[in-house]
Amino acid sequence: MTQGHLIAFEGIEGAGKSTQITLLAEALRQRGLVVRQTREPGGTSLGAEIRKLVLSLREPAPAPLAELLLYLADRAQHLGELIVPALKRGEVVLTDRFSASTIVYQGYARDLGLQRVIELDALVRNGVSPSLTLLLDCPVEIGLGRAEGDDRFHREQLAFHEKVRAGFLALAGREPERWKCIDAQTNAETVHAEVLSAVLPLIGLAA
Repeated sequence: MTQGHLIAFEGIEGAGKSTQITLLAEALRQRGLVVRQTREPGGTSLGAEIRKLVLSLREPAPAPLAELLLYLADRAQHLGELIVPALKRGEVVLTDRFSASTIVYQGYARDLGLQRVIELDALVRNGVSPSLTLLLDCPVEIGLGRAEGDDRFHREQLAFHEKVRAGFLALAGREPERWKCIDAQTNAETVHAEVLSAVLPLIGLAA
């Protein structure tokens, strides 16, 4: 059975992940590939309910540890129901956020303990990792200026988002062979070209 590819898009709020996933999916489908677009949280029916819980503005907000466990529950369902079956069918799975977001938001920004978050995430993933993680990076002020929505994370203090960005850059620096950092300050077409140059060789296609 052909093994597919899991490609994760990461970045701060407003970095352009949704736009770039859509552009990449269209480009890959035009090349004859079967592509599955998804997101975390919310890639499954259960995940959609979890998304409502973790992003809601209702008070009191989830405790940081409760928030972490909700995200991990979403990932466990996401992997079992959608990601792993799609990979076994040889599909390309594009996900808007994956493990790195949990490690960064809950480990770095929420100060839950980086190693503890990494270990819990590894338990849930059970060996499944992205073939490539694309980090769309831009200054926090630019990302927040672009960001749409009004959930709890959009309302966090600037310092929180700065910690998130620093966390992503730290993770990318640790595994440069599995991460591609792309300047997301430029226009969508330029970013898309960089995304394609990173993804096409990975899946055996010419740029």
